[in-house]
This record gives sequence, structure tokens and C-alpha cells, in this order.
Amino acid sequence: MQESKELQEQRVLLQKKYQREIPQAGELWQHFKEHDYKIIACPVIHTETRERYCVYQALYGDYGIFCRPLDMFMSEVDHAKYPQVTQVYRFYRKNET
Repeated sequence: MQESKELQEQRVLLQKKYQREIPQAGELWQHFKEHDYKIIACPVIHTETRERYCVYQALYGDYGIFCRPLDMFMSEVDHAKYPQVTQVYRFYRKNET
């Protein structure tokens, strides 16, 4: 299904906010702990708060489906908590270097 013009405009604004591409349905992204996920939908808008979310499915284990605020999905790794991690962002699109 093609994105609406409103969603396309939101995507452009969100890309400016995060200064990188935001996830799109069908893409594969990798968490800094090296697990792969398939994006189900993004951005998803909470009906009451209007907060943006990302819905994604694990490609390992029980293949669970998860929902995370887009701000958190796009955030940097907490290097105070994970000092050994060299990856900058929590998630990367699989074809990014």
C-alpha cells in the first residue's frame, strides 16, 4: 500500500529531526546487540498522544512483534550502560555501513 501524502510529509520532517532515514515497512534493521528485525510499520501514530512509534518483528527466537517510541528506536546507544559498544545508534538499517 502506498503512503499518503501526509505520511510522506511526516517522513521528510522526521528524517530532518533524526538527520537520517527513518524505518519503512519491509526493511531490515539491526539492533546494537546484533539481532535483526523486520519493520512492520513506521511511523505509527498514537491516537491520543500523537506520539510516533515503530512496530517491528524479531527475526529470531519466537519472532515476537514489538512497538517502541520512534524517538527511542532512533536514539543513540547508552554508552554509559554499554561502554564496549562501538555502534552509535541503537538500530541501523541492515544495508547501512
